[in-house]
Amino acid sequence: MKIPQLKKKLEIKKCHGVAWEDNYSWIHQKNILDVLKDAKKLDPEVRKYLEEENSFVDFHLDNTKEIQKTLFNEIKGRIKLDDESIPYKDYEYEYWTKTTTKGNYSIKLRKKIGTNIIEEIWNGDKEKEKLNTKYFGVGDLEVSFNDKYLGYSLDCKGSEYYTIYIRDIITNKLITEEIKDTSGSITFSIDDQYIFYSKLDDNHRPRKIFRHKLGTKIKDDLLIFEEKSEAFTVGINLSSDEKYYFITTSDHNTTEQYFFDTNEKVPKPKLIKKRKRGIIYAVNSWNEKFYNHTNENAEDFKIDVTEDLNKPDWKTFIAAKKEVLIGGLTFLNNWIIRSEMSDALDKLFVKNITTGKEDELIFSNEKVYVPDISLVQRERDTDEIYLSYSSPKTQSRVYSYNLSSKKKELVKEQEIPSGHNPEDYIVERVNCKSHDGRMVPLTITRHKNTKLDGSANLLLYGYGSYGSSMSPSFSSTRLSLINRDIIWVTAHVRGGMERGMKWWKEGKLLNKKNTFEDYIASAKYLIDRKYTSKNKIIGMGGSAGGLLMGAAVNQAPKLFLGIIMAVPFVDSLTTNLDHSLPLTVGEFDEFGNAIDEKDHFDYIYSYAPYNNIKKMDYPHMLITTSLSDNRVLFDEPAKFTAKLREYKTDNNLLLLKTEMNAGHGGKSGRDGAIEEIALDYAFALKISEKI
Repeated sequence: MKIPQLKKKLEIKKCHGVAWEDNYSWIHQKNILDVLKDAKKLDPEVRKYLEEENSFVDFHLDNTKEIQKTLFNEIKGRIKLDDESIPYKDYEYEYWTKTTTKGNYSIKLRKKIGTNIIEEIWNGDKEKEKLNTKYFGVGDLEVSFNDKYLGYSLDCKGSEYYTIYIRDIITNKLITEEIKDTSGSITFSIDDQYIFYSKLDDNHRPRKIFRHKLGTKIKDDLLIFEEKSEAFTVGINLSSDEKYYFITTSDHNTTEQYFFDTNEKVPKPKLIKKRKRGIIYAVNSWNEKFYNHTNENAEDFKIDVTEDLNKPDWKTFIAAKKEVLIGGLTFLNNWIIRSEMSDALDKLFVKNITTGKEDELIFSNEKVYVPDISLVQRERDTDEIYLSYSSPKTQSRVYSYNLSSKKKELVKEQEIPSGHNPEDYIVERVNCKSHDGRMVPLTITRHKNTKLDGSANLLLYGYGSYGSSMSPSFSSTRLSLINRDIIWVTAHVRGGMERGMKWWKEGKLLNKKNTFEDYIASAKYLIDRKYTSKNKIIGMGGSAGGLLMGAAVNQAPKLFLGIIMAVPFVDSLTTNLDHSLPLTVGEFDEFGNAIDEKDHFDYIYSYAPYNNIKKMDYPHMLITTSLSDNRVLFDEPAKFTAKLREYKTDNNLLLLKTEMNAGHGGKSGRDGAIEEIALDYAFALKISEKI
């Protein structure tokens, strides 16, 4: 089949005295936010190119259709399709969700306490059918405090422009106007007369909080907060004791909070602490006290407490620890539960409020696992909680746990209908030395029969941005590769917070290349230790993880057999130079500001994947994107692919798959998500010559 070729239109770009050629910048749509809302506004020539690339993918992966079908059935076969969550007990009702064998979306159910009458208050599949839309994204699903109203927000394009709906649960009728172009989040007022929501501006940034009175016109909505900085975005939430609303405005690196009483008839948010660059804080209230989770004078966070927000006298409640990330608090009347992370491993602690004694909650003998807690009821005068854990080899298990008696009882285990034995798998946590001596944690999962003689293929997953830590939790989908002797390794590279705030700082701004060096060092370590061999590694990452893949493959292409990049942030310099795009301004403290800072420009220019493509051999590559993605625009991977076709000197596969009805998270619905995974895995098996 003829290789797709994107037409070249030379543009000379200049910044800080540096000039460079860009032959493919013409495909960027000037009206991109309009295109995100309505794909019909896409340039016909660009659409034709994307469709040609999709046909090229279909042609070259035609011989994988059977294995894609097999993988789809395998992955779906590990999911209990007709499943129900553990009920959450509110004051009047119990609420829970369920899925069905045929459905792709969840159903929300409730039962009045003391009765056996079950009501279906939400059915995602029926709602999608009513709207007759290909894409169906649910942003929020909230029930009012009086249990009368259901609030929900929908995105039917994948562009993350959410429309809010409020309906009467009994009559099933909408009780107020649709509220369009919101961030999707819904907060009911305690008296159920209002909702609070955030509106998106012309650049798709939520910078205004409105209060809407149910049943009235949107034009009469009250603006209660407006963020003036284009770099900051806003949200609103209710405190744990339901006495205050907290408005948080933030970029990735700095926060500022305001609060007002739930009884205020006309909200007048008061500032808690003025923003200070690099200082993150989050205040919550419980039992007449205010708790502040902050990194001020505590790099890896601490928790302070005061009894008055108007005249605060902050005192240490949980002290900071070096390279131990202190997490937030969960409150019960007699207990406070908190989390910590160190060396890419989470821990849970419970403090007895009466005695002040604190203990670690340990409920697995595995060395690598993810613990979590959830509350069983809205009423906090209880000693009962749910503890859950999973590990890379062990499916999720949920226990009812009494904090006083320490009695533990298994109440739910993730069922794998096709069968699963954790003892068939081996999980290891090792550390490899990066270029500067820093030790990078690696989580390795393999089948017990996979040989460690260098013969195995290995999938090396990485992300490393925004302080997002990669959790070593259970994934039933990965078993389809692991069972076929492909070792799965997650590299906890810098840019996340697996080793505290410093781990993030060492992987952003003018330290960003540490992320790439950590990943390459991980690949070399795994080769040296005979987990795999050169040219047997498949790199995988999405979004900012796609930036990692692009930088790593430009720097060390011979390490890799193949690369799988999902919605990859590969034209990072162009995006950084465009301050009108939704995310750019808010990410100056993550990636830099190339327009205003020459050193930032020089640094980004030196690693941006699109700008650093070379005339050399590249490994096999599968690149996926979505037409309606507002976070990483489709033109980034499209341009990257076109330039790679021009420069690469090999005959390896280079495939660009564009979902024409999806957003940053890919297709909507259970089956759609599985189809995308099956495609990625089929590509991995094809290039590994396992089909």
